[in-house]
Amino acid sequence: MEQIPSPRSSGRRPGRSDVEYEYRTITMPRETSRSEARRLITEAAEHGHWELARVRLYLGGRRQVQLRRRIVRVPRPS
Repeated sequence: MEQIPSPRSSGRRPGRSDVEYEYRTITMPRETSRSEARRLITEAAEHGHWELARVRLYLGGRRQVQLRRRIVRVPRPS
Protein backbone atom coordinates (compact mmCIF):
# COMPACT_ATOMS: atom_id res chain seq x y z
CA MET A 1 0.00 0.00 0.00
CA GLU A 2 1.35 3.45 -0.92
CA GLN A 3 1.58 6.12 1.71
CA ILE A 4 0.50 9.61 0.71
CA PRO A 5 2.64 12.21 2.49
CA SER A 6 0.81 14.67 4.67
CA PRO A 7 0.98 18.37 3.66
CA ARG A 8 3.29 19.13 6.58
CA SER A 9 5.84 16.49 5.64
CA SER A 10 7.35 18.75 2.96
CA GLY A 11 9.45 20.47 5.62
CA ARG A 12 10.88 17.27 7.04
CA ARG A 13 14.34 16.04 6.30
CA PRO A 14 14.75 12.41 5.16
CA GLY A 15 15.90 10.17 7.98
CA ARG A 16 14.95 12.63 10.72
CA SER A 17 11.20 12.39 11.20
CA ASP A 18 11.28 14.41 14.43
CA VAL A 19 12.52 17.63 12.81
CA GLU A 20 10.20 19.96 10.87
CA TYR A 21 10.99 23.37 9.43
CA GLU A 22 8.94 26.41 8.58
CA TYR A 23 10.15 28.35 5.53
CA ARG A 24 10.03 32.03 4.63
CA THR A 25 11.08 33.51 1.30
CA ILE A 26 12.30 37.09 0.94
CA THR A 27 12.76 38.59 -2.52
CA MET A 28 15.02 41.62 -2.85
CA PRO A 29 15.23 43.83 -5.94
CA ARG A 30 18.52 44.40 -7.74
CA GLU A 31 18.87 47.87 -6.18
CA THR A 32 19.35 46.29 -2.74
CA SER A 33 22.99 46.53 -1.67
CA ARG A 34 24.84 43.62 -0.12
CA SER A 35 25.05 45.37 3.23
CA GLU A 36 21.30 46.08 3.22
CA ALA A 37 20.55 42.44 2.33
CA ARG A 38 22.84 41.26 5.13
CA ARG A 39 21.12 43.61 7.60
CA LEU A 40 17.65 42.31 6.67
CA ILE A 41 18.71 38.67 7.02
CA THR A 42 20.49 39.37 10.32
CA GLU A 43 17.39 41.07 11.76
CA ALA A 44 15.20 38.12 10.78
CA ALA A 45 17.69 35.72 12.36
CA GLU A 46 17.98 37.64 15.63
CA HIS A 47 14.34 38.54 16.17
CA GLY A 48 12.50 35.64 14.54
CA HIS A 49 14.96 32.77 15.18
CA TRP A 50 15.34 32.19 11.42
CA GLU A 51 18.42 30.64 9.83
CA LEU A 52 19.64 30.98 6.27
CA ALA A 53 18.65 28.01 4.11
CA ARG A 54 19.33 29.20 0.53
CA VAL A 55 20.25 32.29 -1.46
CA ARG A 56 19.56 32.57 -5.17
CA LEU A 57 21.02 35.38 -7.24
CA TYR A 58 19.26 35.79 -10.56
CA LEU A 59 20.67 37.14 -13.81
CA GLY A 60 19.07 40.58 -13.46
CA GLY A 61 20.51 41.01 -9.95
CA ARG A 62 17.38 40.04 -8.00
CA ARG A 63 18.06 38.03 -4.83
CA GLN A 64 15.75 35.41 -3.41
CA VAL A 65 16.59 34.39 0.15
CA GLN A 66 15.01 31.38 1.81
CA LEU A 67 15.03 31.28 5.61
CA ARG A 68 13.97 28.41 7.84
CA ARG A 69 13.29 27.74 11.49
CA ARG A 70 12.51 24.62 13.44
CA ILE A 71 8.97 23.77 14.40
CA VAL A 72 8.96 22.20 17.85
CA ARG A 73 5.95 20.02 18.49
CA VAL A 74 5.21 19.06 22.07
CA PRO A 75 3.82 15.52 22.36
CA ARG A 76 0.43 15.23 23.99
CA PRO A 77 0.41 13.57 27.39
CA SER A 78 -1.34 10.21 27.45
